[in-house]
Amino acid sequence: MRILAVETSCDDTAAAVLEDGRLRASVVLSQAARHRPFRGVVPELASRAHLELLLPAVARALRRAGPGRLDAVAYTRGPGLMGPLLVGKVTAQTLARLLGVPAVGVNHLEGHVLAVELEYRPRWPLVCLVASGGHTDLVLARAPGRYQVLGRTRDDAAGEAYDKVARLLGLGYPGGPEIDRLAARGNPRAVAFPRPSAPGWDFSFSGLKTAVLYHVRALPRRPRGRLLADLCASFQEAAAETLADKTLAAARRFGARDVAVGGGVAANSRLRALLAERGAAAGLRVLLPSRALCTDNAAMIGRAAWRRLRAGPPPRAGRADPALPLRSWAPLSSI
Repeated sequence: MRILAVETSCDDTAAAVLEDGRLRASVVLSQAARHRPFRGVVPELASRAHLELLLPAVARALRRAGPGRLDAVAYTRGPGLMGPLLVGKVTAQTLARLLGVPAVGVNHLEGHVLAVELEYRPRWPLVCLVASGGHTDLVLARAPGRYQVLGRTRDDAAGEAYDKVARLLGLGYPGGPEIDRLAARGNPRAVAFPRPSAPGWDFSFSGLKTAVLYHVRALPRRPRGRLLADLCASFQEAAAETLADKTLAAARRFGARDVAVGGGVAANSRLRALLAERGAAAGLRVLLPSRALCTDNAAMIGRAAWRRLRAGPPPRAGRADPALPLRSWAPLSSI
């Protein structure tokens, strides 16, 4: 089964080809340079860029994968930005119609959960942290297609907090990589930022962001050099500890056999290190996908579509939904 997949939920234009669930080619065209002057994603600019870049990305992925008949075209239904989602949906459905194959809409969050299968053989049940600029979700996956969202952010997503703190500190966009780079030279205990707390398995990062704001306002001048590195390291330690500790606690509480992570924040070096160290201490196996599979990509969309098609007839095409919830679709017998 050969699947062409496209991903256009936000500001990365991606295409991939999978064969029997294994990745044959993956192309991701970043739009970061277009959005950098605005220090954030501009939905209209993202939509126009997808219109310009998606077909070239598809052509490049098909060339890299080599010849072969396609059996399906997968796309991201949501969640995400409405304009970019529509570009991907219409493109995928048009290609599917021309090829005479089904078009399969995929939940973006399910893609992040199943991205781990592209490099590992996870053991179920699995607890997965999906942390990005738009999402901070803690998901219990009892099996592929059987999901329970344990918690999510109540305000800022983790990646959004990184970007806002980076803007506050006068750093570039996207903020996460900049903070990660500077934090490597700083002292994570230099500033005692609070560890955000939210009821149950939910997250909250607005308080941590505000604590950084008040700390910077109290300084006589904008932080630079060692002081800036210490600030970045201290903020990053608070955010990463919050994410890692709650994820590992959920894994122990629900009897998960493995822990996985996805989303752009999953590429953060400190979060990866904390999950690995504390997971090992707790006797949990932590699966860390390569950074290219953490950020938005079409390979994970193709893997999720392969799971759906392998389980039965293709699902009916649904409308693009910016707030699409993650729901189970597999029968209980799959557990």
